[in-house]
Amino acid sequence: MYHKLMLEDKVRVPPQRLGEKLEKVILDVLQEQLEGSIDKEIGIFICVTKVEDVGEGELVPGDGGVYYDVKFEALVLRLGLQEVIEGVVVETTSFGAFVSLGPIDAMLHVSQISDEYINYDEKNARLICQESKRFIGVGDVVRVRVVTLSLNEREPRDSKIGLTMRQAGLGTALWLEEEMEMEKERKADSSSGSAKERAPEKAKGKRKDHASSE
Repeated sequence: MYHKLMLEDKVRVPPQRLGEKLEKVILDVLQEQLEGSIDKEIGIFICVTKVEDVGEGELVPGDGGVYYDVKFEALVLRLGLQEVIEGVVVETTSFGAFVSLGPIDAMLHVSQISDEYINYDEKNARLICQESKRFIGVGDVVRVRVVTLSLNEREPRDSKIGLTMRQAGLGTALWLEEEMEMEKERKADSSSGSAKERAPEKAKGKRKDHASSE
């Protein structure tokens, strides 16, 4: 889930930028240091949006920079096992699809797409269900569930996030629309069937009333 947080940190402003607007320099430094990084307690940093407050500067002997206590706002992604989240397919391969969750990519293995056998259409970069002909391709928005999660703070690119779509309510936007339509049709058929079953009973009751009046 995405969160907007107010955080505090000590930021070093390098000597070559001391003559510039302080808040702008601090924002640049925070964005460069944090965006795309991972803190297991805070989450995955998507972006630093603004600097809220800057304290008094501190000098450190032998260091030409100035250190400031800073309060800032950041947007982060916190993932948890079994969490349902939406992402965008950015690449397909014969073994599955890579799904962008914003600041980080996750893996949707071919075995976690559907109960059906999956064919890989390399020419059109699609993974196709053999029986239903449903498919996922680059650019598709998908609703998925996190089933494996291993975040690497030192090397974010080495983090491993596994996804699944093999559950009700998961899939591409088109799949979910189709399922909603099918559910509506089932409910409509069920309602009409119940009405037909009740109709003969009413008619039979009327015949009995007529006979007794005679």
